[in-house]
Amino acid sequence: MESVTAFAPATVSNVGCGFDVLGFALHEPGDEVTAAFAPEGGVRIADISGDGGRLPREAGRNTAGVAAQALLDTLGERRGVALTIRKGLPLSSGLGGSAASAVAAVVAVAGLLRARTSSETLMACAFEGERIGAGSAHGDNIAPAVYGGFVLVRVPNPPDVVRLPVPQGLTAVVVHPDLEIETSRARAMLGADVPLSDAIQQWANLGALVHALHRSDFDLLARALHDTIAEPRRAPLVPGLAAIKQAALRAGALGCSLSGSGPSLFALCRSTRVADEVAEVMKAAVVQHIGGDPRVYVSAIAPHGARVVSTCAS
Repeated sequence: MESVTAFAPATVSNVGCGFDVLGFALHEPGDEVTAAFAPEGGVRIADISGDGGRLPREAGRNTAGVAAQALLDTLGERRGVALTIRKGLPLSSGLGGSAASAVAAVVAVAGLLRARTSSETLMACAFEGERIGAGSAHGDNIAPAVYGGFVLVRVPNPPDVVRLPVPQGLTAVVVHPDLEIETSRARAMLGADVPLSDAIQQWANLGALVHALHRSDFDLLARALHDTIAEPRRAPLVPGLAAIKQAALRAGALGCSLSGSGPSLFALCRSTRVADEVAEVMKAAVVQHIGGDPRVYVSAIAPHGARVVSTCAS
């Protein structure tokens, strides 16, 4: 049977001051989706692994299924597709799990159909899946999963994505505690109003961070990597958040914040050497304040997003 398998990476969104507009891709972990032709039209979910049986098997309620159907509709394709999903990302982790499944699905289906599909089309279709998976539509996980690198999403749909430079040596540490935070719950904590002083500081930090990336100015990046809007309201969801952040900074991190809506935390570092030290300290702090056995990832910013990893000809 002809099939195509695609991988889409974990992503860190918000990146401190860039709520809903900044994101970057990691080399790993990620999700894989295999697409194969099916005798009936439309999309069906053949199997899902790594989710503990928690994700919906109905294509119309599944992130990957909705994204794949959006691509079929966009291309005017009437042949049916069956998807097999392998979750490498923990659920409700703040690492862009719904985005990874949606993006891997559209890249696999595009490969199966041998369609020359633009990144903008892939993102727009994956965006429809993210709407189902995350409870709302925002592009700061979808865009880095598609494009790779460090990106700014000026408009998510239709996509207007700005690829930002990555300073040499910049390395991310991501620690995922034994917690789950649903994106819809975390967004509900934000409310609808933001004090003007907080908004002004956030705009200033975002502009400074973008400039720091262009200038490879780690000192400015460290000063800018602060969230005055989302993190203060979400902090109660992650026990010991302030202490974990302080531990990362003392170990040499440029900054530390929630990855997306959490509970995962990320830190940005000047080098892999510093990142390795920060990772040890952050893990110990998470164990102290939260407990369990947290997962730790150390990764340079991945320059490429989702990709086809294998094909099987009939």
